[in-house]
Amino acid sequence: MAKPNHPVQTVNRTFEILEVIQELDGAGVSEIADRVDIGKSAVHNHLTTLANREYVDKDGDEYHIGLSFLGLGAYARNRTPIYDAAQSQADNLADQTGELVNLLVEKNGMGIYLYQAKGENAVELDTHEGKRVRMHCTGLGKATLAFRPREEVDEIIDEHGLPKLTNHTITDREEFYAELEEIREQRYAIDREERLNGLRCIASPITDDADRSIAAISVACPVHRVDDERFYEDIPEAVLGAANVIELEYNYS
Repeated sequence: MAKPNHPVQTVNRTFEILEVIQELDGAGVSEIADRVDIGKSAVHNHLTTLANREYVDKDGDEYHIGLSFLGLGAYARNRTPIYDAAQSQADNLADQTGELVNLLVEKNGMGIYLYQAKGENAVELDTHEGKRVRMHCTGLGKATLAFRPREEVDEIIDEHGLPKLTNHTITDREEFYAELEEIREQRYAIDREERLNGLRCIASPITDDADRSIAAISVACPVHRVDDERFYEDIPEAVLGAANVIELEYNYS
C-alpha cells in the first residue's frame, strides 16, 4: 500500500485511538493516552467528537466502539463481490459439517474475516467478521498465498514476517514456501494448531478465472472432538466442493 506524502496526523491519531479501544475491548482515557502517547486532554477531545457522531459509546469511564461503524462495515462488505457468491455456500457448509466456517480476503498483506457461519457444533473463537489476522499462521491465509505470485508472497513476508504464535507455527521462509507448493498441488491448506493451540482448520482458495486467489473458505474445529479420519478425508472434500461452487458462481454467473 502506498504511503501518503502528507499524512494528516489528527486522522492517524483518531484511528490509533479506535484501534486501542477495539484491541482492549473497551478502554478509558488514561489507558488510551498511554498507548498512543498523547495527552489525556487530547484523547478526551478525540473521544468526545467520536461519541458525538456515535462512533464510540461511553459506559462509565470506558469507551467502546459504537454502532455507527456497523453501517460502514456492512456497506464495505456488501461491496465485496465475493461476499454475494460465497455467503449461501458458507451457510450450507456450516450446516453440512456442523462446524465453524470462515470466509477470508486479503488486504495489504493481512487477512480479514469477511463472513462467518456457525454449524450446530461450532467452536467459539476470538475471531469475528472484520478481524485482521496474519496470513502465514492460518489455513485461510496459506490457501490464499499459495495462489499468488512468489514475488507478492515475498513482499508480504518482508513486511509482516513469520512470527511464532504457537509451537506449530511455520517460521522458516523456505519451509513456508514448501508448504505453499503442497497446497497448490492439493488445492487445500491445513492449519495444524498454527494460530491457536487446540484448533485446526481445512481451507481452500477461491480463485478467479486466471487461477489467482481472491478469497478462501475454511472449516475450523477443535482437535479433541474431530477425529483424523473425518478431518483429513470428509472435511477437505466438503470445503473443496463449496469453494468450487463459489468459483463457478463468481466467475461465470
